[in-house]
Amino acid sequence: MQPAGLTALLGLLLAGGAVLGTYALLVPLVALQAVTAAGWFRLNGMWPARQGIALGFAGALAADAALLVSDRSPAAILGTLGVWVLLSLVLQLRSHADPDERMYGLIATVAAAALAIVAGGFLAADADAVTVGAIAVAVAVVARALPLPTPASVVVALLAAAGAGIAVGSMTAFGTSGALLGAGAAVCALIGHRVAAYDYPSRFVHFTAGVALPLAAAAPAVYVLGRALA
Repeated sequence: MQPAGLTALLGLLLAGGAVLGTYALLVPLVALQAVTAAGWFRLNGMWPARQGIALGFAGALAADAALLVSDRSPAAILGTLGVWVLLSLVLQLRSHADPDERMYGLIATVAAAALAIVAGGFLAADADAVTVGAIAVAVAVVARALPLPTPASVVVALLAAAGAGIAVGSMTAFGTSGALLGAGAAVCALIGHRVAAYDYPSRFVHFTAGVALPLAAAAPAVYVLGRALA
């Protein structure tokens, strides 16, 4: 429940930042991206991996800057992803580790950078969509942490997210279609939550990947559904 509470808090901060404006949203977003990069490396058993974490986080910051310069065009995310895949490849080619370890490090670095950069979808998305989606994810993750059988908790989490989407959507331009946005964001968040559970015994993973991956995974859905339902 503690990591779920932190995810919910971060989701509420994202939602509040979206209401206040772009630069207010940027503060919790950067925190989300930093924890995403660090959490992914620890989830893969690679710790410390300072270069990879720094590269992933730097990619996220570059994507955020490109989004701001380009008036929040999603093309900035795709462009940054391409550049950072190339940088990750160059970094691993310069490594003196054995080939298997270099390949493993390359995959982890690219994935960490991609997740941190894709989380920038919150910055590209419509502000109302971010508000609805982030609150829906917050509700879904807390509901998923309740002491229920797994199938029941998943259903409860999705229903709770859809309900939160309707409630918040009614205060925005989305109206009842906020239920679809909330449920879609929650599906991605629960997938991220499940991925973070791979290294279940690790308390550090709980408080990094377990906190960040649900929100990072939901960012693309918030952007796409926000545009489709607006």
